[in-house]
Amino acid sequence: MTTNQNDKYIFYTKMAWIIYILLTIALIAVLVIFVAQDNEERFFYGLMPAAAAYVLRPMNKPFSKLIFKFTGISHPTDE
Repeated sequence: MTTNQNDKYIFYTKMAWIIYILLTIALIAVLVIFVAQDNEERFFYGLMPAAAAYVLRPMNKPFSKLIFKFTGISHPTDE
């Protein structure tokens, strides 16, 4: 695999993480703005989705499969 493909894979991995972070932030905003009814719930809904997103974060294998599915760039092999 050329360095150009490695660079593309790294770029797409960064983009996947950015999308994951933006989805988490959007979920937090929806919960805090529309669901929470008092300050205690706002605090809980502001903190817990971020903690759950950290604990349940996807590993390299699911990201690699999705990146390959959508872009055709596979995970770089160790040489």
